[in-house]
Amino acid sequence: MKESRYKNNLFAKKFNNQIECEPMNNQSDTSIRDISWWKPVLFAAMAGGMGWGIRGQYGHETGAMIAGVLVSLTLVFLLCPKASLLNTARAVAWGTVAMGFGGSMTYGQTVGLTHNADMVNNWEALRWGLLGLSIKGGLWIGFAGLFLGIGLGGIRYRCRELLLVMCGIVGMYFLGVYLLNSPFDRSNQMLPAIYFSASWYWQPGEVIKPRPECWGGLLLALLALMAYVRLMRKDILANRLALWGFLGGAIGFPLGQCIQAFHAWNPALFIEGFGLQLQDLINWWNMMETTFGAVMGASLGLGLWLNRKRIKITAIPDAVSMPLPIEGILLIIHIGLLIAVEFMSFSIVDRVYDIGLIMGVIPVLAIAGARWWPYLVIFPITLLPICGKTVKQLVYQEAAITPVAGWWVYLIIPLLISTAIAIWFGSQTMKKQTGYNLTRFGLLLSTWTYFMLNFAFFRFPWPWDTWTSRTPNGIIFTICALGLTAAVMFGGNKEPNSIPSPE
Repeated sequence: MKESRYKNNLFAKKFNNQIECEPMNNQSDTSIRDISWWKPVLFAAMAGGMGWGIRGQYGHETGAMIAGVLVSLTLVFLLCPKASLLNTARAVAWGTVAMGFGGSMTYGQTVGLTHNADMVNNWEALRWGLLGLSIKGGLWIGFAGLFLGIGLGGIRYRCRELLLVMCGIVGMYFLGVYLLNSPFDRSNQMLPAIYFSASWYWQPGEVIKPRPECWGGLLLALLALMAYVRLMRKDILANRLALWGFLGGAIGFPLGQCIQAFHAWNPALFIEGFGLQLQDLINWWNMMETTFGAVMGASLGLGLWLNRKRIKITAIPDAVSMPLPIEGILLIIHIGLLIAVEFMSFSIVDRVYDIGLIMGVIPVLAIAGARWWPYLVIFPITLLPICGKTVKQLVYQEAAITPVAGWWVYLIIPLLISTAIAIWFGSQTMKKQTGYNLTRFGLLLSTWTYFMLNFAFFRFPWPWDTWTSRTPNGIIFTICALGLTAAVMFGGNKEPNSIPSPE
């Protein structure tokens, strides 16, 4: 008995040491070969198209996180079914948070350079505006690809390390704004040398209100972070996914805007017949956003599929280094600041926490070391501002539903369900389970939750009712939601829900 117990302890110690010191191979050969390239490309395009199209109603950093969670869940579900539960949650949560970093950039006036009435037929302005959208779109999605890669590359990033890294890239952000997005002085008509918003160069003598840009700050921050993960941590996957994300954003944003610009530049095509019907029924701005999201999702899907052999599984279960009280304190601080930024007006908070990189510092650190944070980010934290903005719009601005019903239907019930699910998955963290059920169930829940909230925001544009400008996008989002449901039901590998013990 004593000898047997000694052998078992020795075996357990050997097994734990193997797991801790030697990252497992990314997936079995069968797991890789069972996934055709078109699955991550198609389904990530659906996730990105619907998510980014829905983002258009909610805006900014938190709106972009809808696309982040949908695309990340889709890709991890399809390509990483054997990853441990906590590692899966961390990868998805990092991809979700990082998709919001680019929300600090202003782009409405950049879009205006390509289609505003006084810019139509100005080819120089069109080219310049599309160039600006390409840069801003690439930066926006580049961060998401990089952090998704950090979560999947099998290289352990510690909290203290990420704190220094995030402080470093925030510093690079302010340096980049100073170098590339300055000077900015409206009163004296002083604008940066490279400027992609409304300016007196395009509208001399006009009364305009240029907006401060920050793409230069995000550019330096992204380059610095890519250099760090590649040179210091040898994280090839993160670096490559950053490039694929940049490519998807650099193509997707201007390509989507070309649809809207075509409409503005060719009014004669929309004054009679079928063109007139399109004129009244198409929300051209939302169609641009949907196209942008689809292209960037497809690019991330293709990039991850091409680099699938670099996906790795680390320790099972992974380390949880953050004490629960610290985790709770950070949660209270972040939720409080998030609510203040989204629904209140405090100038000090807005100036600081409305910068995407700064808003992401606490979540990035907590995802790395905490037990509950990754699941909370995937579910209630990402959902909270969307529910709040839905209530604000439908209850207080449109009076489409009574306050009691609106709060329960659009905020309290969705948040209670998502929080309960996050807690349940968090309670399974220390068990030898894969993240397959997390991504499968999480993708279904997230898809239909955001779809239904947006459908209510659209005032229920049923295709059998009188069509409005919201009906076509409503149909597109329905197709995407059904497609992602089909992906969950039929498109993934059937993997064990628990990680088998070594033989």
